[in-house]
Amino acid sequence: MIALLLILIPFLSGLAAFFMKDGKMARNWSLFSSLLTLLSIIALLTNSVPASNESFDIAWLPFLGSSFSLAMNGLVKMLVLLNAIIYFIVFLATFRRTFDQPNRYFGLMLLMQAGMMGVFLAADGLVFYFFWELALVPAYFLCSQWGNEKKIQATFKFFVYTFLGSLLMLIGMIIMHAKTPDHSYALQSFMHAKLSATEENLLFWLFFIAFAIKMPLFPFHTWQPFAYEQTDTSITIILSSVMVKMGLFAVLRWLLPVFPHASISNSHIIIILGVISLLYASVIAVRQNDLKRLIAYSSIAHIGLMCAAIFSGTVPGMQGVMIQMFNHGIIVAGLWITAEVIETQYGTRKISELGGLAQKAPVLAILLLVMALGNIALPLTSAFVGEFLMFSGLFQYNLIICAVALVSIILSAIYTLNMVQNIFYGNTLPATQDATDINRNARTAMILLAICILFLGFYPQPLIELLNSSVQSVLSGLNLVLK
Repeated sequence: MIALLLILIPFLSGLAAFFMKDGKMARNWSLFSSLLTLLSIIALLTNSVPASNESFDIAWLPFLGSSFSLAMNGLVKMLVLLNAIIYFIVFLATFRRTFDQPNRYFGLMLLMQAGMMGVFLAADGLVFYFFWELALVPAYFLCSQWGNEKKIQATFKFFVYTFLGSLLMLIGMIIMHAKTPDHSYALQSFMHAKLSATEENLLFWLFFIAFAIKMPLFPFHTWQPFAYEQTDTSITIILSSVMVKMGLFAVLRWLLPVFPHASISNSHIIIILGVISLLYASVIAVRQNDLKRLIAYSSIAHIGLMCAAIFSGTVPGMQGVMIQMFNHGIIVAGLWITAEVIETQYGTRKISELGGLAQKAPVLAILLLVMALGNIALPLTSAFVGEFLMFSGLFQYNLIICAVALVSIILSAIYTLNMVQNIFYGNTLPATQDATDINRNARTAMILLAICILFLGFYPQPLIELLNSSVQSVLSGLNLVLK
């Protein structure tokens, strides 16, 4: 039942928020809802509720061979936890902010959370597609109504890209349904579909392009920096920390198990695309003066590395990816909160217009430094474990590809440490002359994220143990093909 509640709590809370005329009530209600969702998944992870709560299955559209089926494994639990944490952090960090039409804002945010929960939990193809679109629709309205002056153009580009991906995936779903022995949309039925090599390869690319757009991966990435720059930062946090993980998750949950032969035969192409994404975005990030665009390109780089490691088909690579999906979500949320604080309190996000903030905002400086060190995967931060394992996986796959990818470590250090130096050190400039430190709510949110980064850097074992079965499950199908 917990599996269903994780969707129902934000969904029903979001619907209720639309009818709240008092903005403060909608804000308080949303924070409470996000906390309730977080406590629900924590109760499941700590074995406070029976394991039977991990799945849910009822007849939904039997004439189409679809049931409302939800199922959880270690990877799903981790991403559901990430979703719950990030929403609570976002609502906490922006608690003092005033939004236009707050009831609509909070209602749409919670509906988007419900949609992403459904994507992670779905064990039926039609249910998966339904929630994939349910997450997209609120995102479209949020991006188009709250943001900067070019938000409509950015949202249109975002919508066109993602709608094209959704259309390709829908075509793939319909074909897969026809090819299953029992004409079902169940994940297990998809895994037993009778496909020729040509059909499997075609379907692989239909699904992969849809997932690559969501990540995004080069060359499907161009919607992301513009959207992140123009969208309100509170929404960008959700897109960057959680929504992009839908693409990576879909590869692990649906693509590799359903199309193992095509996954192996196309792995080299996708690994090369991932490394191109990694280096291309890192080089562009070095040249950025806009703080939000720098973080956006940094995110593309990290996603590129994760995608490459997935298709390395190695145990350390797969472990690293799953761990890093969580760690990246936590770290990039902290970076975006910093960007939100700087833009809101100091009126600019141009790095060249900032300087000397450590003198005026020492707490913000310390907290950003923790996020920055996590972003470059310094040892004893949570990202170090994931990146070390991913590079180990690439090394086992191909030494030359690994060596090329390792250049990104230097580039990441350059753009991240330059950002910290130019924002917080040197002389104060007009924009920072009268600066004040980070407000209490944002400070609390960032402290919670910093604790998570440092704790998992010292002791990543809980994540590793949670994900072990998922790693073995994904790799077992690929290993059977190789044999």
